[in-house]
Amino acid sequence: MPGPRGPMGRSYLTDEEKKNAPKVTPALLKRILSYLRPYWRQLLLVLLCIAVSSVCGLFPAILTGRIIDEGLIGRNLEALIRLILITLLLNLGSNLINVGQNYLNSWIAQHISYDMRNQMYRHLQKMSQRFFTTANQGDIITRMTSDISGVESVITNTFTSILSNAITLVVAVIAMFQKSWILALVGMVAVPLFILPTRVAGKTRWKLAGEAQACNDEINGILNETLSVSGQLLVKLFGREDREYARYREANGRMIRLNIRERMAGRWFFMLLSTLTNVGPMLLYLVGGILIMRYDSSLTVGDITVLVSLLSRMYGPVNSLLNIQVDWIRSMAMFTRIFEYYDMKAEIDDRPGAKELTNAKGEVRFEHVRFSYDGERDILKDISFTLKSGDCVAIVGPSGSGKSTIVNLIPRLWDVSSGSVTFDGTDVRDLTLHSLRDEIGVVTQETYLFNGTIRENLLYAKPEATEEEMLAACRQANILDFIEQQPDGLDTMVGNRGLKLSGGEKQRISIARALLKDPALLIFDEATSALDSISEAAIQAAINPLIEERTSILIAHRLSTILAADEILVVRDGRIVERGTHKELVGAGGTYQELYETQFSKAIDME
Repeated sequence: MPGPRGPMGRSYLTDEEKKNAPKVTPALLKRILSYLRPYWRQLLLVLLCIAVSSVCGLFPAILTGRIIDEGLIGRNLEALIRLILITLLLNLGSNLINVGQNYLNSWIAQHISYDMRNQMYRHLQKMSQRFFTTANQGDIITRMTSDISGVESVITNTFTSILSNAITLVVAVIAMFQKSWILALVGMVAVPLFILPTRVAGKTRWKLAGEAQACNDEINGILNETLSVSGQLLVKLFGREDREYARYREANGRMIRLNIRERMAGRWFFMLLSTLTNVGPMLLYLVGGILIMRYDSSLTVGDITVLVSLLSRMYGPVNSLLNIQVDWIRSMAMFTRIFEYYDMKAEIDDRPGAKELTNAKGEVRFEHVRFSYDGERDILKDISFTLKSGDCVAIVGPSGSGKSTIVNLIPRLWDVSSGSVTFDGTDVRDLTLHSLRDEIGVVTQETYLFNGTIRENLLYAKPEATEEEMLAACRQANILDFIEQQPDGLDTMVGNRGLKLSGGEKQRISIARALLKDPALLIFDEATSALDSISEAAIQAAINPLIEERTSILIAHRLSTILAADEILVVRDGRIVERGTHKELVGAGGTYQELYETQFSKAIDME
């Protein structure tokens, strides 16, 4: 990403960028070039365009001398017209080549960006649940968007700018020395007079601009905190209006003072810049005039004009090339950040030789399973149980006991630390992820619907599903009546994350989506816990018939659901502390009875 820029577009490295500058190795460069390799033909054409365009761009300045000497001073109209036409044609040719070069640059940059985005998205899809629960969401999006977009800038701007400026500078210096080595040396001496003060003044402006930006960020923070719905309410309730106003006024005053200093520094800078840019040409006119008048030099007025023009053309390339280190470090840092993500290993992936799960029955077995998120504190400790095909197991326990973690191990959202989880007699780690997850339908407490229609959300589970299959799944999920009441039926928009629907409606569509998948195993993870009593009853009416005909696992707090299970597993502190039927457990005086008295029994009146 581009860093702070001073006047004339000059960039400077921040202290953090200097500290974290990446180490450039042959391996890193080779890896970067690997993205350019498929487009080497287009790159060669770009190089040719840059070379021809740079040379053609300087010829009009060189021909200016002949226009003056042969055409104007020599009073040769034919030569004047011919030289002017050649100059115009060269300008036109240079501009046309630039258009072609810009197209090729954009084409190459966009295709490399396309390749890198596809690679990044595919790689992120393979990352485990651990990655998405620990990584910063904003950082993931930044690397997918801003960082990879920055690669386009490296190719279209940095790469071509370095080549174009280097060629322009070399050709300009050669042309100057061919005209007059004395004046060429004078011109070389004049360049630092322009560059050095520019850098000093530019750093001053950049520093002031950075301070002003920091102050502006502080002001935005105050506005976000105190003028938001929650923030302004807190300010009112605690009577802090005067304090917040004073804080805002002080920061606003600092920003105004910094802005004034920065703009005045800019005025002084541009005054200095304007003066210094005239020093070089004046020196050339002075020395050239002395050579012509005192030493009977072969120099002509046209030659001096050409030298002045070439010197002026050198300022930009020299200025730009002095920034090579800055652009280079930023470019390498950008690639390094992208490669950091590429190099993250997929924690959960298909093992070599993993086999496809076919004719699934849904039998699940946990054998002495231990699991830890961080490798230090065990969340699950020696979990063992068997779920036979067609049966239903309910998992209950206090919040944070590990219930959801148990069911997340079956579709391999996480992998066990030790022990094994088998599906139809095969360790889930020996099955392909796609075939395993195809046979598992999960309905979670937090339902996620895409911003689209009900039909589109259902088809996410089975893209080739027919209208009849969708309606049948909706009927089983107890949501068909609601859909038929909507003017657009299955084409009803659900809104972003399903915001146009109630919690119960979203949950039943989620159940229909899972059913359309036709999995061998259905998992309901607290599917009714966040709903009101009416929505909960509608969901329960949908769930009860399903668990009678399918292999299922329930994490539930509703008594009727638990009673329908063939076995109840009571989990506490990562262990199965009790197991059995409701009748066996309710009077045993353990965790289940405690849960029954404090949680489950509250639902009896609703049964």
